[in-house]
Amino acid sequence: MTKDASALGGLEETLDLYFRQKAPAMPPNVKELLVKAAPWITLFILVITLPAVLIALGLGALAAPLAFLIGPGYGIGSGVTYTIAMLILGLSVLLEAVSLPGLFKRTRQGWRYAFYATLVSIVGNVIGLDVIGAIVSAVVGFYILFQIRSYYGKPDYAQT
Repeated sequence: MTKDASALGGLEETLDLYFRQKAPAMPPNVKELLVKAAPWITLFILVITLPAVLIALGLGALAAPLAFLIGPGYGIGSGVTYTIAMLILGLSVLLEAVSLPGLFKRTRQGWRYAFYATLVSIVGNVIGLDVIGAIVSAVVGFYILFQIRSYYGKPDYAQT
């Protein structure tokens, strides 16, 4: 196991302690409903997000040379900020898409990709200086993810 994998595994276990073990438990029927609905909700969000992402990437490709020339403080910010935001958005969408087969099959790897997508999204909020959004996304996202974690197979690196 690599150092990065053990760090993410350690983070996952720490978050599990606070968002599953110490947090108030969701009723089992709500958990089951979320587990059944999660892949469909993810698919729906991907379908409605994909055109916006493609438009943003297309407009970004046209605007990026000018944004770098203009510099920070105009419109959406500097070209570097916009490029980083688009890369983070793209990575988050990609991770959500990769999580779909595993969410449908209820595998731990599918859950883990959804976890990574949440982490990337939170990092994106922090980089975009949306600290309140990052905190709300983290609390709500991690609470839901860790409440339903047990429905997604056994982890491949830990005894849970």
